[in-house]
Amino acid sequence: MKKMVILGGGYGGLTVATELLEKDLPSDTVLVLIDRMPYQGLKTEYYALAAGTISDQDIRVQFPVDPRLILKYGEVTGVDLEQKLILFENDEPLSYDWLVIGLGCVDKYHNIEGAQQFSQSIQTMSSTRKTYQAVNDIAPYGQVTIVGGGLSGVEMAAELRESRADLNIRILDRGGSVLSAFPEKLQRFVRDWMMEHDIEMRSHVGLTRLEGGILHNQQELIYTDVTIWTAGIQPSPIVQKLQLPKDSQGRIIINEYHQIHDYPEVYVIGDCASLPLSPSAQAAQGQGKQIADVLRAVWRNETPRLGKIKLKGVLGSLGKKSGFALLGKRPMTGIVPRAIKSGVLWRSKRHFG
Repeated sequence: MKKMVILGGGYGGLTVATELLEKDLPSDTVLVLIDRMPYQGLKTEYYALAAGTISDQDIRVQFPVDPRLILKYGEVTGVDLEQKLILFENDEPLSYDWLVIGLGCVDKYHNIEGAQQFSQSIQTMSSTRKTYQAVNDIAPYGQVTIVGGGLSGVEMAAELRESRADLNIRILDRGGSVLSAFPEKLQRFVRDWMMEHDIEMRSHVGLTRLEGGILHNQQELIYTDVTIWTAGIQPSPIVQKLQLPKDSQGRIIINEYHQIHDYPEVYVIGDCASLPLSPSAQAAQGQGKQIADVLRAVWRNETPRLGKIKLKGVLGSLGKKSGFALLGKRPMTGIVPRAIKSGVLWRSKRHFG
């Protein structure tokens, strides 16, 4: 039997698996999905888990149950592209005929001393649980500092305010405003919401060091009880170790079929792939559908035909009753985009589950 291996059961990897199982998987090919966890965690909702407004049961999606699918759990340590092997921490290597690399991302600390050691993360289910525990243990009127004023930082701050009205919450950002990559209308709406809900926003902050409960902004000392890091991402360390052409963000450069140029049997998806799109669940799912199409064409000895991946927009939450969206070039604010996001989450859980 030939082996089609998917490394990572996130948005992209799980889309490839479900697409292949729903359509044509050759009878001589077995599908293997590798992940460290026995379910997918809906990463776009980790901020709510960290804030304590939902449980991890609410954002788990079970992997498909199908006789053609082998689920393998373990800690992957590397990929040998020459020998076509997946390497594990406590298991024998696994060979593959085709491989999809969808290992996601980790925090990027920008070489700031102490940032990894003294901040909390919401990049994995495990780290998010620890972040929740750290926040939960803060005494009333304590201080939470969120480093990074992008989408994750804003959602984290808003959800935390809904969870803990007693806490002091601040967002630090290097730019001039929260959501600096978004239109001014959305920036202004979110800033107003934050001010109304007593969330401090500080712009043009350039941290140089973290130590315990002290953040060094050049010569200024900023005191905090807990620091949550949302100030950038980079591909999985396994991808970082691969000696392959990469872009300035460390993502693997791929061809129009999502393949590595010198290893056409290997596909790269999601945060590990160099795309002309910002990293997102939508982009990963769009890639997943196209990679399944390419694989089916390869198995039929046909030339794949792919269109352009089209994203529907960006949705953000401000607690459970307000939000914002950028649908195409159209900004939206208030309860409607929040309701749309809730619907998208509901569909994601039912589709994959």
